[in-house]
Order: sequence, then structure tokens, then C-alpha cells
Amino acid sequence: MAESQVQKLMRLLDCSEEEAKQVIADDKAIDRGEKMPFDLDAEHEKNARKYTKTGTRKAPTVYNFDTSKKPRKENPTKASIIAELAKFLQENSENATENVEITNKERQIAFKIGDNAYELTLVQKRKPK
Repeated sequence: MAESQVQKLMRLLDCSEEEAKQVIADDKAIDRGEKMPFDLDAEHEKNARKYTKTGTRKAPTVYNFDTSKKPRKENPTKASIIAELAKFLQENSENATENVEITNKERQIAFKIGDNAYELTLVQKRKPK
């Protein structure tokens, strides 16, 4: 059952048909930006604006993205394992390893065997809980 806007306003606002039509006309006028009799005059509007200002302005949040991070803890055990593996690959390896290079002193070794390039990565596991 489609209900016209006038009937809907009459039912919801509990008003007469004349008042409902006036409400619709006033709504259209307000939408077009026309002045209405119940609008504030210039002086009252100026006072209303003055009282709505709080006078305090929130300063913007300043984030400090400091590039100097907390220094990483050294892990001498991993560093010595990597050094020993690199030394082994250079001196004692049965494969013809070339260009043995420690790319990360506690983590990676890069080397070549013939035309193929390899990387060896050392990973320390956490203690089981």
C-alpha cells in the first residue's frame, strides 16, 4: 500500500492536511536556501556562532618516526658458526667453491660452485615452551 507523503506526515506528526502540505513546502524552500521566518536574524546568528566556538583547537598529533632503532643484540655463537662454515667452504670443501663471502655476519654465506650460485642461511630456533 503506497502512502503519499502528505498522508504519511499527517499520520506521523499528527497534524492536519494543510499543516502537512505547509511542512513539505517549507522543506522545499529550505532545500533551495530561502530564508524562513523562523531563521535567526544577522545579529542573533553572529552571537550563535560566537557561542558555538570553543576557543580551543586540538593540536595535530606529531608522530616521531625515529630512524635510530633499538640496537640488535649480537649473537656471538651464530657469528662464530658462520665464520667457521665460511672457512670450511674456502679451505676444506670437496666441492670447488669459489667467491665464498659472508653476506650477513650472523646469518648468510654466499658462494659459487661452477656456474651455480648458492646461499647458506643459518636459522636459530626458539626454545620449546
